[in-house]
Amino acid sequence: MSSSIRIASACADDYRQCAAIMAGSEPWLTLQRDFEQCRVFLDRPGTELFVAWEGSRLAGFLLLAAYGFAGSPYVASIGVAAEARGQGIGSQLLRFAENRFADRRTIFLLVSSFNHRAQKLYRRLGYEFVGELKDYLVPGHSELILQKRIS
Repeated sequence: MSSSIRIASACADDYRQCAAIMAGSEPWLTLQRDFEQCRVFLDRPGTELFVAWEGSRLAGFLLLAAYGFAGSPYVASIGVAAEARGQGIGSQLLRFAENRFADRRTIFLLVSSFNHRAQKLYRRLGYEFVGELKDYLVPGHSELILQKRIS
């Protein structure tokens, strides 16, 4: 696990790098989201983008909505650069989100049914299945609603 990660609010220049990470990885590949669509997604009203730095390299990002799911904190998106995967950066980003909303009861996220690697991470970190949106984004696949009690 990488211990030299610094997480900070994104600046304007970071959005392009985060969009490139998104456009080149799951679930966005299967969802057929190109760079520009990813860039627009990261700038959604009501969200805040955070980036994980490993030295001078942007290693990942986290898009949070403070009141995004039934009035609860919502992880709108998370991504880790291909060369940084498997080093614990995703786990650190999720812990950052949980700590940011430590005064709130629950945090939510969605994960695509075909994104098995992400599902494994979320379950290992204590996120529990609470619902399913069938055929929501991709015919034949679901978006799984996961929650974690954080206080």
